[in-house]
Amino acid sequence: MFERPDTGNRALLVALGSSERDYEESLNELHELAASACLQVVGVIGGGRNRIDPSTYAGSGKVAEIAAHLAELEASVVVFNNELSPAQERNLERALQCRVVDRTTLILDIFAQRARSHEGKLQVELAQLDHLATRLVRGWTHLERQKGGIGLRGPGETQLETDRRLLGKRVKVLREKLHKVERQRATQRRARTRGAALSVSLVGYTNAGKSTLFNALTHAGTYAADQLFATLDTTSRRLFTPAGRNIVLSDTVGFIRDLPHELVAAFRATLTETAQADLLLHVVDFASTDRDRQILEVNRVLTEIGADRVPQILVCNKIDRVSIEPKVVRDDLGGLTSVSLSALSGAGVGLLRDALDDFFTVFDDSGNQVWNQSESQSESQSESQGESQGENQVENQDLGADAEMIRIEGLAAVPAGGRVSTDASQVQVDVNDAPWTGAQEGAFARARSS
Repeated sequence: MFERPDTGNRALLVALGSSERDYEESLNELHELAASACLQVVGVIGGGRNRIDPSTYAGSGKVAEIAAHLAELEASVVVFNNELSPAQERNLERALQCRVVDRTTLILDIFAQRARSHEGKLQVELAQLDHLATRLVRGWTHLERQKGGIGLRGPGETQLETDRRLLGKRVKVLREKLHKVERQRATQRRARTRGAALSVSLVGYTNAGKSTLFNALTHAGTYAADQLFATLDTTSRRLFTPAGRNIVLSDTVGFIRDLPHELVAAFRATLTETAQADLLLHVVDFASTDRDRQILEVNRVLTEIGADRVPQILVCNKIDRVSIEPKVVRDDLGGLTSVSLSALSGAGVGLLRDALDDFFTVFDDSGNQVWNQSESQSESQSESQGESQGENQVENQDLGADAEMIRIEGLAAVPAGGRVSTDASQVQVDVNDAPWTGAQEGAFARARSS
């Protein structure tokens, strides 16, 4: 019989990699993960690994080295900076006689510690059970014993089958609850759309300073700390720009390299908010030497959740650590590409507020400002109005084919400089069909008077 050893907080880190640069960055990240999980790191064992041992991942020689360090340092848990299979994890625990944790399990444990909201706890529990399901298969021999006792003898289900069945039931309940949460979020998005509120989400690598920037922009006072995954639950606050634009800013969970697939799947309801946003503020730790790879990793996760088509502004944070002045960078066409700032000191935060106004503002040929409605906002608004009130219609516009088109919220495309007939037989617009903002009324009035 094999019983899993009890765990403790004295950790021995094992980092095996092939690339020297990736190895150093990965080892530093593992140190931060261990600290975030409240583990006391007592030693590190490193080394290269060109071939993975199918039995123990590290090989017999490295396992013997780990065992010697365990006895010397009196460590109670071994943390691998790699993903271990259930068989490898079991074989290592048998050989070392202590608890063995891989990178995925460590991240899941951190998420379990940080979850505060009901939704966050549901998502973390689902991710943990999905991960545990793979560990039930021939994981421990005592689970293979059949039930015994008076009236229970004979061919019944084994303990392993019982645990798998109970786990499956719990997973089904959690998925149903999260589906309800997803419907509630969809209702909230439709309400924001009807209120003409723009949705902006903060995304980025973990510990890039998203929560600090969120507090600097909204004065929300949410928890922010120099640690990995300090923020787990999504927080939204209203943000007003210098031009008085109505924006809902959301602080989301940070990403990390090799983010467990179970977490991405479980947090899909939360991450959908990111995919449905009008704009993403991609926060980057500009003081990190590994920032380029972190940007690629964040973009990979955004692609996985379907948010790769949402417009982005790169926010280069922590410039106070590298002595760079706050600035706004634009492309050759004048479009915003990045803003350099320090969320901690507040330098450059005003530039970001102005950049948000610039992004959501365009001009027609007469120099008049017109709200710039993003593709995701247009689709969401059409869906919302189609379900609840129906779409406004503008028909029979007798205008030049070469006229430049501008968007007016709630109406069909109206060419700049063209004429919209006020004949009721040609134009059918029910202004009571949906609430109009001042910007909408002004844009429509200018179109009618031109």
